[in-house]
Amino acid sequence: MFNVARICYMALGFVALMAMPAAAQQGAGGGGVPGAIGAGLAVIGAGLGIGLLAKGAVESIARQPESAGTIQIAMIIAAALIEGLAFYAVLVCSQQNPFAG
Repeated sequence: MFNVARICYMALGFVALMAMPAAAQQGAGGGGVPGAIGAGLAVIGAGLGIGLLAKGAVESIARQPESAGTIQIAMIIAAALIEGLAFYAVLVCSQQNPFAG
């Protein structure tokens, strides 16, 4: 339980650190605080997703070394899809600015 709370506090700290430069930005086209928090959460989620993907791929390769090539190709394709979704989420979140006139 202590480790889960510690990870949650660290994630909230990272989100707050990522939101500070965007909150300081002024003018049209800026992300605003809600967009920066959303972008931070999207990047954290993508990082966790790719980490779990790599963990599963390494465990699968350790169990069946003869199918390493197939597993690596599937892992790279899945990681590319996760990264593409994360970039799209960051783009969408950077366009959110409720304070624009």
